[in-house]
Amino acid sequence: MGERAMRSASPRRALVFAALALAAACGGATGAEVRLTIRKGSSFREAADSLAAHGLVRSARVFGIYAKLRGHDRTLRYGTYVLRDGMSWGQLLDALRAGRGIVHSLTIPEGYPISQIAPLLAEVLDVPAESIDAAVRDTALLHRLDIPTPTLEGYLFPDTYTFADRATAREAVRVMVERFEKEWKPEYEARRKEMAMSRHDILTLASIVEKEVRRREEGPVVAAVYLNRLKAHIPLQADPTVQYALGKKPGRVFFKDLRVESPYNTYKVTGLPPGPIASPGGASIKAALYPAKVPYRYFVAHPDGHHEFRRTYTEHLEAIKLVRGAARADSTTREERLRTAARDSALRSLGLKDSTRKP
Repeated sequence: MGERAMRSASPRRALVFAALALAAACGGATGAEVRLTIRKGSSFREAADSLAAHGLVRSARVFGIYAKLRGHDRTLRYGTYVLRDGMSWGQLLDALRAGRGIVHSLTIPEGYPISQIAPLLAEVLDVPAESIDAAVRDTALLHRLDIPTPTLEGYLFPDTYTFADRATAREAVRVMVERFEKEWKPEYEARRKEMAMSRHDILTLASIVEKEVRRREEGPVVAAVYLNRLKAHIPLQADPTVQYALGKKPGRVFFKDLRVESPYNTYKVTGLPPGPIASPGGASIKAALYPAKVPYRYFVAHPDGHHEFRRTYTEHLEAIKLVRGAARADSTTREERLRTAARDSALRSLGLKDSTRKP
């Protein structure tokens, strides 16, 4: 390039940069949060397109030129960002380069114990499992919540959480505990005193209800059954507590399992176990606080999850026969349907029809 061309190009470059700088400084000013995801492997152009699609920049192309002039169009951190409308281009560019504004989302399902929550939390936060274990044994939190057990089992409220990038295990656990405290309404405190039960006991009962019910409307009835057994000094005989003692996933409990020596084995120990066996959701907590007014002391589950409730042990044995008979009949019907479907399929493959059926 000649000297004259260089002199003419320099002012143009300065003018372009000045115009870009002016555009970069301008923003919307609403300050509203905007969530967007820069997928792993995305190019800077794709990231700019996403910013434009979410209204954070007016032109993806011009923003790309701005980034190139600043020499930062090749540095990008992937992830889900929470940014604010009205940020300057310089702020947006710095956020993409340094990962400022990246958040990590995690959903904890109702009924998950710490043994299932911990690996999810460690993966999302990208921290060692040991740090999660230390966080759920935070003595300050245990003392503040008046928890007599060694961990925060049951107090990590099931919900969807958004954690800032590089959040620590302790910070995340505290957020989850604070969510539980928010769920524990003032009227719940008055109600548990009326029931002459501690909050820890209510949460323990709620966790058992959470693991037992598949139909929410049965929660207050299941809670009533366990409370009736407690009043009568009858062992709860709750299968989920045995599974917790054994560290087993939900499923069938065998007679050999009932021999486990543990304060959580409610077949051997009368009363509530030492603490919650999982994180109950709001519906189960409410069911434990406001149980149904029913005389039942027994229940048995159908394969589809709904229960038969009975008052006496004799009635309970009859209910067991009823459920088993219904299960066998359903199994027979299902097997017959499978056999019929297999036969029809075989006939169709041969180009034949089933002559046993009416036209």
